[in-house]
Amino acid sequence: MTRMIESTDGVTVALHDLGGNGPPLLFLHATGFHGRCYRQIAERLHDHFHVWAPDLRGHGDSITPDMALPWAGMVDDALAVIDHLELDEPVHACGHSMGGATVLATELRRPGSIRRAWLYEPIVFPRVHEMKTRENPLAEGARRRRDNFASIDDVIDRYTGRGPFTNVDAATLRDYVIHGFRETDGGVALKTTGENEARTFEGLDLDLFALLGEVTVAVTVVASGDGESPSLIAPSVAEALPRGVLTPWADRSHFGPLEDPDRAAAEILQALT
Repeated sequence: MTRMIESTDGVTVALHDLGGNGPPLLFLHATGFHGRCYRQIAERLHDHFHVWAPDLRGHGDSITPDMALPWAGMVDDALAVIDHLELDEPVHACGHSMGGATVLATELRRPGSIRRAWLYEPIVFPRVHEMKTRENPLAEGARRRRDNFASIDDVIDRYTGRGPFTNVDAATLRDYVIHGFRETDGGVALKTTGENEARTFEGLDLDLFALLGEVTVAVTVVASGDGESPSLIAPSVAEALPRGVLTPWADRSHFGPLEDPDRAAAEILQALT
């Protein structure tokens, strides 16, 4: 079931109810993905949490005007979802990559919003001046990304075992493709366009790291072993958080939650309870 929630800037957020029983758990996705990518994890948590997963602005089924996509807007979307759910208590939260940074920024914007958090390689760079002067190859690559394919099966065939999807769980990959593409006259096209993905990469919050000392909730930060920037900054993020705990996933990449939903669900349960 999907609900459409009004946010700021004319954005309408698609909020997916991934089911379950127990306290609410909010799952925020990575750049270029969408909330239903994490359905396999949610199903493994159904006995413990009721999982909600929005498509943040510029992504998935959310309705977004033609505009820049700074990450402050993602926080607006997360708070719009929390307000819509009319919760009587702080929400448990999980975040992957940009989604992890959004969880932290949401708690900073409105302290007391988050009860506990499990974050997989949140994008919170400590070297602000270096990032401000560096070109953004991720944005450039996103703009070159292929948006159109012949069919859903064609997409799955082309993604399976290749590039960043090399080790992604098969059922998770299918969730990503089925819910991440729309039908067109000539086949299927990405709902999250390459342009919006690029604008999201360009909207990176470069001021967040300096504020992490104000996040007083318990946060588990996971670092993969792929040696890329998100894995290298994760220890610094955990150390800067007053109640941060670092967990290594040495055998996984930045796509870890999508590669191993069993492990993700087990560690989320442990971290949040």
